[in-house]
Amino acid sequence: MSRTLLEELRERGLVAQVSDEAGLARHLSGGSRTLYCGFDPTSDSLHIGNLVPLITLRRFQVFGHRPILLLGGATGLIGDPSGRSDERSLNSDQVVAGWVERIRDQVEGFVDFEGNNPAIMANNLDWTAKLDVIGFLRDVGKHFSVNTMIQRESVKSRLDRDGEGISYTEFSYMLLQALDYQELAEHYDCSLQIGGSDQWGNIISGMDLVRRKLNKESYALTLPLITKADGTKFGKTSGGAVWIDRAKTSPYSFYQFWLNTSDADVINYLKVFTFVSLEEIADIAGEMEASPHLRIAQKRLAEEMTRLVHGEEALTSALRITRCLFQGDLTGLSPEDLEQLRLDGMDCTDLADAGSGLLACLVEARLASSRGAARKLVDGGGVSVNGEVQRDTDRFLDWSDALFGRFYLLRRGKKSWHLLVRNAA
Repeated sequence: MSRTLLEELRERGLVAQVSDEAGLARHLSGGSRTLYCGFDPTSDSLHIGNLVPLITLRRFQVFGHRPILLLGGATGLIGDPSGRSDERSLNSDQVVAGWVERIRDQVEGFVDFEGNNPAIMANNLDWTAKLDVIGFLRDVGKHFSVNTMIQRESVKSRLDRDGEGISYTEFSYMLLQALDYQELAEHYDCSLQIGGSDQWGNIISGMDLVRRKLNKESYALTLPLITKADGTKFGKTSGGAVWIDRAKTSPYSFYQFWLNTSDADVINYLKVFTFVSLEEIADIAGEMEASPHLRIAQKRLAEEMTRLVHGEEALTSALRITRCLFQGDLTGLSPEDLEQLRLDGMDCTDLADAGSGLLACLVEARLASSRGAARKLVDGGGVSVNGEVQRDTDRFLDWSDALFGRFYLLRRGKKSWHLLVRNAA
């Protein structure tokens, strides 16, 4: 089945608002177009919520259009009020510049910088740093009505909050983002900006500026903010946000996050986040309905996302760790796999080089409330060490049979795991 790009986006649930859908459809069908999305450095890593626009840029590229990834080296110094109830903390130039470089490395792998419609990487600090205040107010500020600006949702929601308000710094963010669109339209013939639905006011302000100052065709398209079917926030776990940086969220934990997607959400996430065809997703939905216990859709989602973000080798490792922990056979784990578990996939305790008694370790690992409770667990066969059931309550973990001489994996029951690591210090 042949679909236009906008039809594909709509069927995947990726269209929230469009400035002129019929006009944009004609525009996109008339040849290769240039679009952009901005990514502000609010941390040293993007999180999985940022994957929606990143992957959407790639979808446009697959259909023959040229994406621009705009890094917010300037806007990141100001702070976007969209979707926030309070003022952002301002970070130093050095901190923001460092975050920009980290994010640059992360986004490079999502689009193709070669071929007929190669992607472009830009930083809005390149043109904003050269501005003088008078010039900015005359060239940009003159085109904006304060009456209109205070009606934008990102501003209005803050003004409506008692005692909150909004600083002039964040109020001016809209003008800076509009300037970005003008610069990219002028120098790269960019005619479309995409972003989250909370960015609608900022995006159409830029679109209007391009039309007024450059008399060029310009469009706006926003993507829905992803939520869970139960109304809770997407992309959060008990340990916090799920990050793209593998040093903050290991590939194993990343894989587990997607694997644990609910039945109510998984088909939608396959549409939004993966490049699996809509026809195949429909087949997967049918298989899932027939055999929900096999979790076919969740496994496919976890594999697709881990491969996309971290690569084939990381996916292989995540599958290996998952299989070994599920089966209780830990012989297939590598030292790198165990370090992933140490990073964020499992509770971990550093032990002294001399080792420690099993009962004491169970208490320290909070797998037992006391030595007496630990003794009962061991006597009942409820504890395993490195995959082997333990019944010796006097067992001393002296590293002689530790995995790679450094690791013991304790398990209570079937699901409670704890990693002991040798502390050579």
